[in-house]
Amino acid sequence: MAKGGAKPRARLSTARVHLREALRLLVHPRRLWREQRRWAIALIAALIVGIAGIVVAYEELKRPADVHNAEAIRHFKPQKPPPPKEPKTVNWPFFGLTPARTKYLPVKGIKPPFDKLWRYTERPLLEFPPIYVGGKLYAVNNSGFAFAIDADTGKVLWERRIGRLNASSPAYYKHRLYIVNLVPGHIVKLDAKTGKIIWKRSLPGRAESSPVVIDRTVYFGCENGELFALSTGKGNVRWATSLGGPIKSAPAYYGGRLYVGDYGGHMNAVDAKSGKLIWQAGSLGPGFGGSGEFYSTPAVAYGRVYAGNNDGRVYSYDISDGALAWSYSTGGYAYSGPVVANTRHSPPTVFIGSFDGNIYALDAKDGGLRWSRSAGGQVVGALSAVGDIVYVAEFSNKTTSGFMMRSGKRVFRYPKGTYTPVISDGRRIYLTGYSSITALQPHRGVAAVAEAHPARKPGKGRSGGGRAKR
Repeated sequence: MAKGGAKPRARLSTARVHLREALRLLVHPRRLWREQRRWAIALIAALIVGIAGIVVAYEELKRPADVHNAEAIRHFKPQKPPPPKEPKTVNWPFFGLTPARTKYLPVKGIKPPFDKLWRYTERPLLEFPPIYVGGKLYAVNNSGFAFAIDADTGKVLWERRIGRLNASSPAYYKHRLYIVNLVPGHIVKLDAKTGKIIWKRSLPGRAESSPVVIDRTVYFGCENGELFALSTGKGNVRWATSLGGPIKSAPAYYGGRLYVGDYGGHMNAVDAKSGKLIWQAGSLGPGFGGSGEFYSTPAVAYGRVYAGNNDGRVYSYDISDGALAWSYSTGGYAYSGPVVANTRHSPPTVFIGSFDGNIYALDAKDGGLRWSRSAGGQVVGALSAVGDIVYVAEFSNKTTSGFMMRSGKRVFRYPKGTYTPVISDGRRIYLTGYSSITALQPHRGVAAVAEAHPARKPGKGRSGGGRAKR
């Protein structure tokens, strides 16, 4: 056995000698160049090729740069700001106020300081805001209870359990409410006056896409990746269109089309009558092969679709063909749904929050930064705007703030909030806390608005300047 193992040991010793010699040559490059020039040239060439390959791979996989599409920007369609409405009650029937989900109510006189009129409080989480129609607020809590509140008194008018898990706002249409549900996955139609269930339809997956109703058709997305159109009458499926991934955001409606993002990283335009996919545009993604995900509910204005993305960017697409006009990088996930507005005092602007704790005001035309301010913590939910003030709720410290749309000056802070900030009926704001709704009215009232009838004694503290009474 000893003789048979001699040759392998000899070969091993020779290999070790060669290895030591190679290491000495690498440590002394001049000697390597003199004694093994061919090997040195081959090694240098290999190193150059390797470094070049790494550079190319990095350039291909790194986070893409933001887009500034001059041709698409040239076709921007500014509009005159809508005239502020006189102080009177107006409806807020959908998540985002309008079918286009712009989340902006032009109204006079709704500004701090505010007095507290009433507060509704329950333990379940209120992740999405209520809607307002005809003197009543309608909402669904995280535990799946739908309820109605008298907007003047804060009194609960009815409550109905529709599921076990919910994260959406109702949609109102002709005295009926339409609500999608996560667990179990279904959509229900309720009588807005009584809360009675009129019909219920099972879905092929969970749904948290707040519906919009247009011409006797209710539209919403589902986590199975389909965008649905159901008849309001009996809940029959008019069409279902598969998109590029699970749909969590709410579709925006404008000009006969639905615009919605998906978790495959696509923004989609779908014909509202037929369900035909008109165009599908991609997102840039975080780099290194990843794709963005659209949780943010889009807003449609000025010939553009605006939305945030989980890759940390804000996107602006042309509504005609999906061309990407611009993108803007924030410092964190852009879950937040944007407000898009122009006023007498501020030009067309996109207001959006980010996980980085800031709110951004971006030029709606080219994505240039107008201003940014700290919201005080991570911004998860959509923003809203009433009058000349844009409101944001933050997750970290659970507060709500209001900033002047023109300058970014903070003029309001309230110690309640988490996901979504406020809605308005044109004379008050209704602020959503973690598990509460608070009615706030401008101090000393608003001209031409009847005095409210409080269920509780209004708080004496003012909410302007961060001195609100809890």
